[in-house]
Amino acid sequence: MENSFPVALSRQQVLARQMDTIATNLANINTAGFKAEQMIFTEFLDRTGIADGQPLSMVHDVAFLRDMSEGPLHETGNPLDLAIHGDGFFVIETDNGPRYTRHGAFQLDNQGRIVTLEGRPVLNETDSPIFVPPDTSTITIARDGTVSADTQVIGKIQVVTFETPQLLSKEGNGLYDAGEQRPQPAGEAEIMQGMIETSNVQAVAEMTRMIKVLRSYQSAAQLAETEHQRIMSAIEAIIGRA
Repeated sequence: MENSFPVALSRQQVLARQMDTIATNLANINTAGFKAEQMIFTEFLDRTGIADGQPLSMVHDVAFLRDMSEGPLHETGNPLDLAIHGDGFFVIETDNGPRYTRHGAFQLDNQGRIVTLEGRPVLNETDSPIFVPPDTSTITIARDGTVSADTQVIGKIQVVTFETPQLLSKEGNGLYDAGEQRPQPAGEAEIMQGMIETSNVQAVAEMTRMIKVLRSYQSAAQLAETEHQRIMSAIEAIIGRA
């Protein structure tokens, strides 16, 4: 069995998926609340292909590792732009049940509810939307999430956390699905009014990683090409002697 081809193909497939992950990170460098991801690799032993008495060692990607560290906070001055300082997620009402996000760019809809940019209600501690009375001149949101319309307290924004945030499933528009995990109150998290948490993607690190992946891909492609030329030369030599 020619071992170079499966080894090179294994490497190229993984590198292609790794490049897709890096590209996604870079594409979301300006997306509020976005969390960078990296691939986790493991060795896969192919015992059907033996090289020098040993099974072939190939690379296999097994999972994604999401960087849940807090991104830089950017001040906007908009009273409905909110950032979470610390671990936690806002709770958002959707047609498919509650979803969770750190993307805190909110607004008021025509009913006076605090909603996401897509119009989904932000929930309070009793899993209900927060309504701002008409003609409110000032909306104040304290660090514990208490919402006041002028001097009247109208609710408290719910902030939750999870035992294993890595298991949250990413959906569109910065939302996560908790699956079977149960949310818990994020007691130590603070809400920063007039601020947005920016992406935690580090552009320089991602570009450096992209260059390394590209070079590794080119090396694997060169290995496959060299092996192809060797086989073709061997075939031509055999035919020439026939």
